[in-house]
Amino acid sequence: MSQEPARNTFTHLPPDKQERVLDAALTEFADQGYHQASLNRLVAKAGIAKGSLYQYFPNKEGIFRHIFQLALNLVRRTLVAVKEATENENLFFRLEKSLQAGVRFLQEHPRIYSLYLKIQFDRQTPLRRELLAAVRRHASEYFGSLIARAKARGELRPGISEPAALFLLDAVFDRFLQAAAVPYLDVTFNLHQAPEEAVNRRIRELIDLLKEGLAA
Repeated sequence: MSQEPARNTFTHLPPDKQERVLDAALTEFADQGYHQASLNRLVAKAGIAKGSLYQYFPNKEGIFRHIFQLALNLVRRTLVAVKEATENENLFFRLEKSLQAGVRFLQEHPRIYSLYLKIQFDRQTPLRRELLAAVRRHASEYFGSLIARAKARGELRPGISEPAALFLLDAVFDRFLQAAAVPYLDVTFNLHQAPEEAVNRRIRELIDLLKEGLAA
């Protein structure tokens, strides 16, 4: 991803005003998608003049890219915290805690996850390939670091294909979070609005299956 395209005029704003603009932008893009998002609605929600918005960002695409990068950075910080907190645990415990953290994230930041789904399913979204590739690279780096540590500690059975393991983990995690967030994408687990313990039970079931295939 290239550098965030906010102008200095935006980064020098008071933090509360920056947050107001960013919240309004996230709400508009997450709820409406890129093409239906209205800059007029955005500035009305933010309580700023439309001309001011163009002093902060070069164009609509620039605002969109900036919001996406902030969202990705927040996901990174969330998973880094999980990785650090579980540093001395085995791979499968770390995967369980990572998926639990992912579910909490989409519950606490539903519009960020909605933005991701809009990008994923709307093929006309500008920068779609670049943005989705950035998500997949981040997932690969995260799971890759967990697998490398597990391999060094002898937790994986010999001969495991690391690319296949990375693909499997990325696919399972991504699909589970979709099911947890969107009822019509879940026809098996009934995760939407399920009690936390029920969700965690399903997570343990998946991790147990992964363990059967990967563990030494």
